[in-house]
Formats: sequence, C-alpha cells, structure tokens
Amino acid sequence: MAAPKIRREQIAGMNIHYVNYSLDYFLDSQQRCGFKSIELWCAAPHVWLDHMRYYDAKEIARKISRRGLSVHVLTPENCTYPYQFAAKEKDHQERSFQYFANGIRLANELGCDYMEVNSGWGYWNEDKKEAWQRSANMLHRLAEVAAEEGITLVMEAVMPEESQLVIDLESAKKMLDQVCHPNLKAMVDTCAMGVANETLEQWFDALGNDVRHMHFIDGTPYGHLVWGDGNHHLGRFIETLNRRGYQGYLGQEITDSRYFLDPAAADRRNMQNFERYLED
Repeated sequence: MAAPKIRREQIAGMNIHYVNYSLDYFLDSQQRCGFKSIELWCAAPHVWLDHMRYYDAKEIARKISRRGLSVHVLTPENCTYPYQFAAKEKDHQERSFQYFANGIRLANELGCDYMEVNSGWGYWNEDKKEAWQRSANMLHRLAEVAAEEGITLVMEAVMPEESQLVIDLESAKKMLDQVCHPNLKAMVDTCAMGVANETLEQWFDALGNDVRHMHFIDGTPYGHLVWGDGNHHLGRFIETLNRRGYQGYLGQEITDSRYFLDPAAADRRNMQNFERYLED
C-alpha cells in the first residue's frame, strides 16, 4: 500500500523554540530545512504586538517573502503573556480585546488566512460558568473584528493545567456552538488531544470541515515534540487526514525546552520525518 501523502506547503514551521534567536535566523532556518509555509508566533523579540498597536508589519512581510516563504496563520502569544480571552477585570478585558484585535489586523496585513485563539482561563477559585461566559463574549467580539478583516479565528483546546474551560472536544464543540459565528472555527492540537485521550477521528466526526487548522506535533502525549520523539504515529495520523480530506495547515508548535539550544537541528530532523509522506 502506498504511503499516505501531504503537500509540503501544508507543513507550517513555527518560531516558538527559536525564542533565543533572531527572526532572521528562524526564517533562514525554515528556508534551509525545506519549509514553504510558516505559522508566525507573535512574541518579542520576533514580532512586537501589544494592546496599543502592532509594529513592523511591512518589514516582517518583506523578510518572509524574500525567502520564498508564506505566512498563513498568526498565533499571538496567549499563554505566558497577561492578555487572555476570559479576563475578568474590566481593564484586563479591554486590553486583552485590543491585543487580540491588533493580532487580527496584523494577520490581515501579512496576508494570513487564520489567527489562532483558545478559550483563555478563569480563576480557579471562581464560578466556572462566569469565566466561560466571559470567554464566549470575548470570542464573539473578536470574531466580529475578524469578519471585518477577512480572517478566520481557529480555536484550539488546551490542557487541563492551562484552563478549566475548553480542554477537550466536548467543551470545544460547546463553545463553538455557543459563539456560533462563521469567523470562529475549530483547530486540533494533537498534544491536548492526546492528553484528553481523544483521536483525530473523533474530532472529524464531531466537527467535520469546521476543523480548519492543526498544531500537529508528536507527544507522549505531553511535550509538543518533534516527530519521532513521542508516541504518535505520523503515518497513521496523515492517513486519517487523507481519508477525511483535510487540506489545512499543520503547525509545528514545538515547545519543549530540549529544542531551544539548537532549534534548527530539531526542525531539520522534524522535516526529515515528513519526507516520505510528501507528494512528489
């Protein structure tokens, strides 16, 4: 039986594990490793984005284009920065809204199709229902901005250590149904999926074509690892993508600190593991 196949353009390199290197170093590395697409993680020092404005979009776009790369997905940092989708205090809410709205505008200016979001999190010592409603309200407001800018928001589930809101398929579907906006769709993070003991098949069964993007990485199930360093079977995952007709991007969200010293070597090895599954 022939190996399942994906297009090289579907594999989107990310810059999270390059945080100790310059943006130019990251982009040069992607070019050398054979990537054609990137998912741009927005955090200093690579991309300056805050609740007031975004910076240097034309220069960033020029650097990407000059290397024959395309950016299709924008991911504003939303786990370690103070901005988050279920913020409680009024000032925190408004600063977070402006931050993510600026991310949507930057995504538009860079020519992206998608911007990644999640549910955010509430305080662990408050009523979950209140945090849930704040998240839904924020996501709807942002989806309205996304509609104006021609961007689709793609929402991932996160791990239980990160939130008590959208942490699995059931809660993701509940949030998507509640917000019910054409500019908010689903994405799969295979690490969070594994932690929740779920499968790609289950996500496609529940959401079908509304799965628009993926953070498609190996794991144990924890780790956000380079393919080959975890327990997932790359070929079987790609076989599922083929069977379900998935044509979206596969963001390589590699976050484990073991890769921070030499991220380019990690990306080379990661791409090598994809080679046998690439269309000619």
